[in-house]
Amino acid sequence: MVVYEEERATLLAYTRNVSPEDYPEGLAYSVHLAYSRDGERYHALNGNYGILFAEAEISKEDTIVPKGVKNPRILQLPQGGFGILADRVREDGGEEDKEISLFWKTLDFREFAPAAALERKGEEWESLRAWGGFSQESYLVEGETVTGYAIMISAALCDRIAQRWTQIHNTEIRLPRAVCVSGEEQLQAVKAQAVYSDGSTVCKRVLWDAEGIDWRLPGVYHVKGRICSREFPFPLLRGYGDPVVFSWEGKWYFLGTNDNVNDIGIYVREADSVEALFGAQEHLILGVDEEKGFVQTFWAPEFHVIGGELYILFAVGGRVWGPQCHLMRLKRGGQITEAGDWEEPVKAVRMDGSPLSPDGITLDMTYLKAGGNSYMVWSYRRWIGTPKDTGSMLYIARVEETAPWRLAGEPVLLSRPLFGWENVSGTINNEGPHGFTKDGRVYLAYSGGAANGYTYVLGLLTADEDQDLTDVRMWRKSGSPVLSYRSVEGEYGPGHHSFFVDEDGSLMIAYHGETELKSHLRCDGIRRVHFDIQGEPVFDMSAERDLNPALREVCLRVEVAGQSRKDGR
Repeated sequence: MVVYEEERATLLAYTRNVSPEDYPEGLAYSVHLAYSRDGERYHALNGNYGILFAEAEISKEDTIVPKGVKNPRILQLPQGGFGILADRVREDGGEEDKEISLFWKTLDFREFAPAAALERKGEEWESLRAWGGFSQESYLVEGETVTGYAIMISAALCDRIAQRWTQIHNTEIRLPRAVCVSGEEQLQAVKAQAVYSDGSTVCKRVLWDAEGIDWRLPGVYHVKGRICSREFPFPLLRGYGDPVVFSWEGKWYFLGTNDNVNDIGIYVREADSVEALFGAQEHLILGVDEEKGFVQTFWAPEFHVIGGELYILFAVGGRVWGPQCHLMRLKRGGQITEAGDWEEPVKAVRMDGSPLSPDGITLDMTYLKAGGNSYMVWSYRRWIGTPKDTGSMLYIARVEETAPWRLAGEPVLLSRPLFGWENVSGTINNEGPHGFTKDGRVYLAYSGGAANGYTYVLGLLTADEDQDLTDVRMWRKSGSPVLSYRSVEGEYGPGHHSFFVDEDGSLMIAYHGETELKSHLRCDGIRRVHFDIQGEPVFDMSAERDLNPALREVCLRVEVAGQSRKDGR
């Protein structure tokens, strides 16, 4: 029998071995964490995916020079808290000309301050080394032998770390001890509270079996029920990227990049429910028009209500490849599925009417309203496919609701793919932004990595809603992905998402991914967005973790007050 040490645990920092097939250099050369309660068996955190990544450098030519780390060491700092010190290396793990180390501070390994760059062998670096007293050893983590550095921590701290970096799952269902109702409508309104491993909760509808109740007679019944938890199979559709699900005037609509027609044309589906969208008829609402410059790359269409009017934001290009952002407005009283009910698309332009990008491509434009202000966020890239490729970057600018196609302020660089998970294996992408607001916060998720490969991921930018969102200092960028191919089994390269609120008021995320590691066929999925005990969004809640199948069937003590009979007896 293994006897666990109740007071102490071990925390290990390491980098993983490179696997070109499923864990390339940009991911492997990052800081990983694992813990052990017995000093022998180590459990990887964050799905054995990196937690801390080195930022790339920007060259004089404005290109991205990716970086990695090796030899991460954990320090307990004399002033309190902890640090992680790691040697910065090239993306392929080779030594740099400059000897630089990166130093992250943390109070509890749940959140980390931005890395400080230190000259290796310098005074500050040497003092950090002195606090460590490191010994590098080999450890077995999830069947892989890695080299790392470990320190002893309290078991209580280990539990908090594990909670932060282990996926949340449903652990309990709570119901009232008893309810008193007088009719089936009141009974069906009784909800269950699902409890999760981090202490967070969410209310779920229950389908109660009222067949055995005589509502005319007072009495006590034990009623069985089945908890309703919306589950969407993956994939919902094959050959569609960038999915958008949208509710408008009592109907549901679906838009996406249609890979099945080589991304030519904008097609929309209409149905009475979200589920019915994926068997519904497609309607072509914008097709090829060479004279107007609508020839190819009909990419990433999105519905947005701006100033009370419905728009589709999308990218399209002419005979010469080069997608640019456009907006198309629905005519007053028009039908979404009717091509003739949409106004002529217009190109997004700067304040002075000049092109949004005179020297590159623009795509994936999205609209965001926060703090009473309206913004557009989009992806911009120069010199794509050449040695001067800048990578795709996110830009933000103010707009006015009355003319959202014209910027009302100068574009501001919001994010570039500087982390290894954003620029892995040359896929230098920040694209596909889409956001929501909740409790005074703005959450802007976006995609990085390979747009149609397994390394595609979601990153997250957050800010206070009442701040000037064109001030990049107001934003905080996640240091590691919030959704990756390590998140949900059988789903690879999840990314380019959108959000919508369903009929029950739950925030949902639609996204595309692949069904196999090496597949490049984009497929669509949907799941509920959970909010953890800290109120932060969780995007990787699989159906099984959202509701434990073993807890789905419930029973409730119901006291029936009784109803008067029509005959007066």
